[in-house]
Order: sequence, then C-alpha cells, then structure tokens
Amino acid sequence: MVIKNIKFDSLTIDSITMKMKIILLPAVLLFAAAVSAQIPAGDEKPYIEVNGSGELEVIPDEIFVSITIRERSANKKPISVEEQEQNLKNALKNLKVDLKNLSVSGANSDFVRVDWRKKGVITQKQYSLKLGNATILGQVFAELDKLEITDAFVSHVQHSKIDSLRKLVKIMAIKAAKNKADYLLATIGEKTGKALIVRENDAAYYPQPMWANVRGADKLDGNSEPPADPIDFKKIKVESSIYVKFGIQ
Repeated sequence: MVIKNIKFDSLTIDSITMKMKIILLPAVLLFAAAVSAQIPAGDEKPYIEVNGSGELEVIPDEIFVSITIRERSANKKPISVEEQEQNLKNALKNLKVDLKNLSVSGANSDFVRVDWRKKGVITQKQYSLKLGNATILGQVFAELDKLEITDAFVSHVQHSKIDSLRKLVKIMAIKAAKNKADYLLATIGEKTGKALIVRENDAAYYPQPMWANVRGADKLDGNSEPPADPIDFKKIKVESSIYVKFGIQ
C-alpha cells in the first residue's frame, strides 16, 4: 500500500524527504574534506639524521705569563720600575727569550697607587710574556726569583695552530657522521644520499693551564699545589660535533 500526500504538521512526506537530502549533502562534503586534510600534499623523501664528533689533544706551545713590577726599596735605596724592567729584559736575553714576546698590558701599563701610610706614591707596571714551553717557563720563574719580582703567574695557555686544529676536528666530525650513516643504512640494505642539512653543535672552549705558579696570590685552579719539577700542563682538548641530515637513496 502506497501512502501519498499524508499531512504531517502541514508538511507532506515528499517535502520531508527533500529537506533530509538538503541537510545530508553538506554533511557528506564535510566528511570528505576531513579525510583529505590528513593526506600530505607531497611525499617527503626518506632521510637519516646523525651526529659525528672529532677530538684532538695537543700540548700547548704558547704559555702566557702575567708579570707585575712594583717600585720597591732595597737597603733603604729605592728601585724604580724602569730599573727592574731593564733587569728583567737582560735576564730574558740571557735565556734567549725574544723581547718581542714581552709586552706592556693595556690599561694596567702605568698604574699609580698612593700609599697613605707612607705618604708616598708607588708606581707599577703589568706585563704579558709569551713563552714556548714549560722548560723555559721554569727558567724564567727562577730569574724572577733572583730579581725579587714576586707577582707573576701563568694567565692562560694556547696552541699556535689552534685555528688549523679546529678545522681539522670539524673535518673529522663530518667524516664520522658520514661513516655512521653509511653503516647504519647498510644494515637495512640502503645507501646514504646527499647531505640535506649540516649544522655545528660546537660550544666555545677556552683552554686553561692545569695550574698557575703564583707568588703572593692563590692558585688559579684553586685545587692543587703546583708540582715542584718538572713543570707541566694539561693538554689542550680540541673537539667538534656536527649534525648532518642525509637523504636515503
């Protein structure tokens, strides 16, 4: 039995069916849009991310000594800064130390201090001396003792070819990253492609001496007394870390 044109709240069955079609059609379109949004616009090529590292340890060949010369007296006779400076230069010449490696330190080059207790003016100068190894360092400190220059210490150490060494460890690091990607991909039958991203992970590094021979002041490292003989320093560690993103062939 077919029912036609039955009144239902002043609407016919046909008109109800039409409204249902109008309401359902947008719902179907919304569902289709939601599904398509989960499909990526383009297929991303496969890749592998690795970190490589390089490291070297070298003996420092640049040792910087901070020396302060103050006006003083001996046997009630004043000894000027200039006289002590000349004595220091003569001692360095005898040790075959190039005087070009002795320089006056910037702002403290001509410091004047008033001693109120003695109602006098005391002058002092601060110098920086660059030496090549621990052996000559020990000889210089022995001469400073003789000259009664008591304020001297190792401020820092460095290597003369530090820039070249840093480049070398970066090369070592990026090669290590490539080797790592090669053997990891080889285990699953794949090959390393082109490098897509290369980024350094290096942090600043400031090499410091193992200890400082300080006269009249505390040690730089604050941990241990300087060894008597021979004088020695920690090796400078030069290291690098490189992140690389490789494509997979």
